[in-house]
Amino acid sequence: MSQRKATIVKDFLWACTAAGFVAIILRFAYGLGATTGLSDTTPWGFWIGFDLLGGVALAAGGFTIAAAVYIFHLESYRPLLRSAILTAFLGYLSVIFALLCDLGLPWHIWKPMVNWQPHSVMFEVAWCVMLYTTVLSLEFAPVVLEHPWFRLPIFRAVLTLLKRLTLPLVILGIALSTLHQSSLGSLFLIVPYRLHPLWYSPIQPILFFVSAVALGLLTVTLEAFVSAYLYDHELPHGLLAGLGKVAAIVLWVYLALRIGDLIFRKLILAPFNGSWQGVLFLIELGLGALIPAILLSIPRVRRSPIGLGTSAILGVSGIILNRLSVSVIAQYRPPETAYFPSLSELLISLGVLSAIGLVFLFIVETFNVFGAPEKHELDQSVSSPVSYAFQDDLWRNHILRRSFVVVLVIAATFALLPSQIVEGRMMPSTEVRSAVGGDILWIDGNRNEEGVRFEHQKHIERQRQQATNEETACAVCHHLSKPGDQATPCWECHRDMYLPTSIFDHTFHQQALGGNVSCSECHIGEHIADSAVGCNECHETMASKESTTVKFNYAARGYVDALHDQCVSCHKREATAQNKENLPRCPTCHRAEGAPPGVRRLLSLSNP
Repeated sequence: MSQRKATIVKDFLWACTAAGFVAIILRFAYGLGATTGLSDTTPWGFWIGFDLLGGVALAAGGFTIAAAVYIFHLESYRPLLRSAILTAFLGYLSVIFALLCDLGLPWHIWKPMVNWQPHSVMFEVAWCVMLYTTVLSLEFAPVVLEHPWFRLPIFRAVLTLLKRLTLPLVILGIALSTLHQSSLGSLFLIVPYRLHPLWYSPIQPILFFVSAVALGLLTVTLEAFVSAYLYDHELPHGLLAGLGKVAAIVLWVYLALRIGDLIFRKLILAPFNGSWQGVLFLIELGLGALIPAILLSIPRVRRSPIGLGTSAILGVSGIILNRLSVSVIAQYRPPETAYFPSLSELLISLGVLSAIGLVFLFIVETFNVFGAPEKHELDQSVSSPVSYAFQDDLWRNHILRRSFVVVLVIAATFALLPSQIVEGRMMPSTEVRSAVGGDILWIDGNRNEEGVRFEHQKHIERQRQQATNEETACAVCHHLSKPGDQATPCWECHRDMYLPTSIFDHTFHQQALGGNVSCSECHIGEHIADSAVGCNECHETMASKESTTVKFNYAARGYVDALHDQCVSCHKREATAQNKENLPRCPTCHRAEGAPPGVRRLLSLSNP
């Protein structure tokens, strides 16, 4: 019976993994803008709230059980240790992979190792995650090395060394996990005006850590229930009841901290003001703290599998909802930029979670996760736990059937995903409009009144002092000029805020030069864009000699990217020359004040 249950679960996990695989391929092929609901106003979404913040908290069982066994010497909990460490290790791997999907430039994920920013909370979190994942792999490695597969003396030597290092590794792991569980809360201390007051708190790091301890204990409890159900293990009622009792204490502490924080900040009545945020807060606090704390405080409930399992599910759901609320739901944003995760975001999260589940099942079926640690060392003849992946009739029952399921799910996923995701359509076009003003320009391409005040005349005078002539000074910014125009403004070529736009009218040039017979005048070899000569071959004054844009490109970059590159690169050079390290930073140009009243009228009247 256990084999059948495990097989059904694996089939489901394989199907979810296949659907997630399709979404991952599309995400990396087309980028975040084409496949997610994220935007400039909502750069953090479901992946951060659920996969990263929730995944790290779910993995807290590793350091809590390790502390109980090795620091507090509660040896009765040792049977739960290996599964807790495995769950934590796989949880952190899922966090890292989900982060790869969330990063706009995922190939830069290694840069915190060489680009040190010791004052950044993100930097500390990145290093703690990397180091703690390494520590977890070393803590779990003895489980793998005890297997009869690894009988060579070198493996036995490594196993002996790792067992001697167990206590230092556990202490290091507890320190690292404590640091970044709280640091994830510290991330949100910098958004006091972006996060709703019910969730923003100066003790956010403490709240994140305490709730993670409770969540880790409840996750270990749920994992024990799942393993016992799938593999017919005997459920360790006594140990789980003990975990439930400790979890109840931690949840009461968490509840007291949150209520005390509201009282201190004079917001105790805010959850009852009738707003949807107030209702969400009460639901979250009830699910994640109050109800499970009450249930787990009752001995009869703790001793009941149904009561204990229900309490664990409620607690896990409530604390995960808290992470989603803090990072996404309770964040203020303009009404027109409301965020809801796309289907591909949900599929990727489901796929990553399912893939981790398959790896977990393979490990517990193949290695000695639930048995005594010395089992394989004492008796080399002892076979590994039954692995349903290595039984007879493998081809027909597993590979062939699951291959069919995977292919079917992949086809269905392509059919069901919205066409804009499958086809990689980017975000809607956002027309750019010209800057307004004279010596002082207000640059607000999309007219959201959150533009940049640009002192045009002062920049011209500064460039004249450094350049040999006025033409050279202007060419620093106006690197291309349309025929007959001495200083073409940026918006005439970069006509969309975010998307590339074509700046070449192929039909006009073809007709002006004599039709199809004129192709060889612009194209060398094949008649493709890459074989076209540069615009300055005919329009000698179009590109400045100081400009690097001398080779024609059909697509002008988005307005935001073009201006950021132009301005920030110059500010970086000037920062070094003038010893002004803050010059390249965002607040130099993007300040808190909006457009002045007089400029707002010009913005409303101006046309591109």
